[in-house]
Amino acid sequence: MAFGLELTPDTWEEKTGGKTVFVKFFAPWCGHCKAMKPVWDKLMTEYESSETILVADVDCIGDGKDLCEKVGVKGFPTIKHGDPANLEDYKGGRDDAALKKFAAGLKPSCNVVSLENCDPEQVTAIKAYQDNTEEELQEMVDSEEKERTGAEELFKTEVEKLQKKYEALTADKESSLDEIAKKYNIGMVNGVLNNKKKGKDEL
Repeated sequence: MAFGLELTPDTWEEKTGGKTVFVKFFAPWCGHCKAMKPVWDKLMTEYESSETILVADVDCIGDGKDLCEKVGVKGFPTIKHGDPANLEDYKGGRDDAALKKFAAGLKPSCNVVSLENCDPEQVTAIKAYQDNTEEELQEMVDSEEKERTGAEELFKTEVEKLQKKYEALTADKESSLDEIAKKYNIGMVNGVLNNKKKGKDEL
């Protein structure tokens, strides 16, 4: 892997500034990560001199751990793209052709200072935000983080409830099947039934 393409919290701002990113968050022991490493390394090499697109890695077990937690990485590999301050999940294929095609379609991100690469809708939004005070903008950031964290915690809680419900239903099913088996003793019933059928066939 080329030096400088593995990002950490210390290098993130410097390396991603002014660029649209395509980043793979990985764990060294992850089998799927190892499998796609040659393809991803090749893609990183192809874009290493790009002034607008950054293709990079983040080691979630090593120096990039805090960065992975910050952007909400839940599994490996996780691939995200877009504005470094507002990453989106990549949901496409992970083969060479799919990754190259997606990377080729990435557009330079909107620069909130110079308004370069911003579409009219983005320009309107930026100008509206510029009317807010620093405190108001910080409140928006804090509110977004609070709501996002709340949504993630709610999801986790509900999944845990479902898991407990599943375990209870599984236990109930096994108990019911045991009771049904004892009630009907179906093995012996089938044995006797088959013997009777066999006897009829021999007549």
